[in-house]
Amino acid sequence: MFKKINKDIEYIMENDPAARSKIEVFLLYPSIHALISYRISHFFYNRSMFFIARLVSQLSRFITGIEIHPGAKIGEGILIDHGMGVVIGETTEIGNRITIYQGTTLGGTGKDVGKRHPTIGDDVMIGSGAKILGPIKIGNDVKIGANTVVLRDIPDGSTVVGIPGRIVRNNNLELISSYDNIDKNSNIPFKDI
Repeated sequence: MFKKINKDIEYIMENDPAARSKIEVFLLYPSIHALISYRISHFFYNRSMFFIARLVSQLSRFITGIEIHPGAKIGEGILIDHGMGVVIGETTEIGNRITIYQGTTLGGTGKDVGKRHPTIGDDVMIGSGAKILGPIKIGNDVKIGANTVVLRDIPDGSTVVGIPGRIVRNNNLELISSYDNIDKNSNIPFKDI
């Protein structure tokens, strides 16, 4: 847990030009407070101590304005920049080196049971107000624009914008104008988290 917290602080130092020192990040950044609280609540959640896990999670939400369900699985090197209004659902899985901006939702699309939230690969940037909904997969090295609504899998190296989200660039393919140009049955490679 402490290794992941240290990686989170290091990632913030590398990616937030306003961060001046590790002590400043540790003491004054709601992002790191929410992640520390999440890592504590996740510890309890994994030991079936659900009430304590939710209590820690709710206190963190009240203090930081960032809601991370203790059941989510989050890698290391996470920056939640200007985090107010960020929501991360219970079955969400997030890789490493991720930047999430304010007002983002990684949520479900209804009352489904089982896996109902997105899986996010490594090295992903999620813009302000973006909504990534349902049990979809976002590949590695993906950029999701501000206020984009993503409802389908996104392959590695893509840039996605709009409502609904359209892939406008993919490092592995030519310029793409819409989801319709992607084989929806293709096997998109994802790393295990």
